[in-house]
Amino acid sequence: MLRLAKHALVLALVGIMLLPVFYMVLMSFRHGQDIVNHPLALPEHWSLSNYANAYEKMSYLRSILNSLGITLAVTLAVSFVGALAAYPLARSTGVLTQTIVSILSLCLATPSFVTITPIYTIFARIGLLDSYLGIILAFTALNLPLSVFFYTSFMRAIPKELEEAAELDGCSPFSTFRHIILPLLGPATATLSLFVMLMVWNDFVYPLLLLTDSSKYTVMMSVYHFVGNHNLNPEELFPASVLGSLPLLILFLIFQRQIVNGITAGAVK
Repeated sequence: MLRLAKHALVLALVGIMLLPVFYMVLMSFRHGQDIVNHPLALPEHWSLSNYANAYEKMSYLRSILNSLGITLAVTLAVSFVGALAAYPLARSTGVLTQTIVSILSLCLATPSFVTITPIYTIFARIGLLDSYLGIILAFTALNLPLSVFFYTSFMRAIPKELEEAAELDGCSPFSTFRHIILPLLGPATATLSLFVMLMVWNDFVYPLLLLTDSSKYTVMMSVYHFVGNHNLNPEELFPASVLGSLPLLILFLIFQRQIVNGITAGAVK
C-alpha cells in the first residue's frame, strides 16, 4: 500500500511538472481570440493552420538543420577534446595538475556573459563573425571547462589495473585511452552530452551576437524573429514554442536510454 502511494505521489508530481507542456501543446491548436476569451478551455476545433503558418514563416527546416548541426558539432568536439585533456589530468597528481583543475573550477564559476565582449572582439578581428565555425568554436570554448572537469572526476574512479594490463599487452598510452578508457566513458559522455545539448540548443545570446545572416539562424533565433519582442500573438507563440522544443525532446529521449547504462558495460565490451 505504501509503495502504491509513493508511485501515485510521483505520478502526481510528474503530472504537475508536465502541465505547462500539455497546456502549450493544447493551446497551439486554438485561435488567438479563442485563447484570449477562454484561456483554460480545451480546443473545440483542432486546427493545424497555426503550425503551417509557423513552419513557413520561421524557415523551420533550415533553422532545425542549423541547430542540429551546431549542437552535434559542439557536442562531439567538447566530448572528444575534453576526454583527451582529462585523461592525463586524471592520472597525474602533481602540483601542475591540481593547479589546472583549480583553474577549470574557476572557469565553471565564471558567468557566461563575462565572455561575450572578449569573444565578439576576437572573432571580429579574425573574421569568424556570422559563420558556423565561429559559433561552434564559441560554444566549444564555453563548455570545455565543464567537459574536462567532468571527465577528470569520472576517470579517477576507473581502476588503474585496466591500464596496467593493457600496458603489459603492449598498448601505447593513446591505444590504452582509445581501447580501454574511451569505451568506459559511454555513460559519462551521454550525461555530458545532455548538458551540452541543452545549453547549446536553448542559448539565445551567442547566436544573436555572432550570427546576422537569417539563413544561419538557430531555432531560438527563428522563434524570436517570428514571434517578435513586442507582439505576443498566441497563434504564433504556442506553435513556435512546440516546434522549437520538439527536436530537443526527441534527442533527449534518445540519449536518456544511454544514461542508464552502467559503467561496467564498457569493461565487458
